[in-house]
Amino acid sequence: MIYVLAILLPPLGLLFNGQPFAALGNVVLLVVCGVLGLLFPGLWLVPSIHAAVSIYMTREDRRHRELVDAIERHGPPPDWRR
Repeated sequence: MIYVLAILLPPLGLLFNGQPFAALGNVVLLVVCGVLGLLFPGLWLVPSIHAAVSIYMTREDRRHRELVDAIERHGPPPDWRR
């Protein structure tokens, strides 16, 4: 659901994902692409793509951090060297 929000309202999707600085940068990107989008219509997609990729990367980073924390707490799985 966050990806739909990121595509339709990119800064709001980034804010809900906990990325306020990326949301602020996305607002600037949205304004620039809005002005230049009159000449190049494909630029309207750039803020949405930025938001979706940023949300994906942040979620992958959180998942990776959780795995590393679990390994540090409990040790590696029993058969991890096969």
